[in-house]
Amino acid sequence: MAAVKRRIGIIGAGLCNDAIKQKAEQVGRLLAERDALLYCGGLGGVMEAAAKGAFEAGGVTVGVLPGVKASDANQYISIPVVTGMSHARNVILVRSCEGIISIGGSYGTLSEIALALKMWKPVVGLDTWPGLEEIHYVTTPQEAVEKVFDLLPIL
Repeated sequence: MAAVKRRIGIIGAGLCNDAIKQKAEQVGRLLAERDALLYCGGLGGVMEAAAKGAFEAGGVTVGVLPGVKASDANQYISIPVVTGMSHARNVILVRSCEGIISIGGSYGTLSEIALALKMWKPVVGLDTWPGLEEIHYVTTPQEAVEKVFDLLPIL
């Protein structure tokens, strides 16, 4: 029987600076090296950078898209999930994951953080919304990946 792959969500803004993109790409690569499935919103910015890191490291990437066309997914998405639900797709993304890593972010990211906490999913924060006591804040991509795996339930 094949080992069960862990499902980790990467959340963050569709527009971000190069420093955030580099961190997201590194997180994606590290998740692929741990043989995790990377879930994200499937579009640009943090989502694209994280998917690129995972995809180029041989990982599987899942994009939970807000629109109605699979072709809207960035080029690093292995499996596009077409929802046609706009921002409501955040619920599907968060529900599909065991743990969340938030990198940077804007209001959509904040909504995903809130949903994850409401669903009792662990949230690790890397340069993300400050001051939320339930988030496990870290300072490096390596710490983010280690922390999210440490917080996952044992299979």
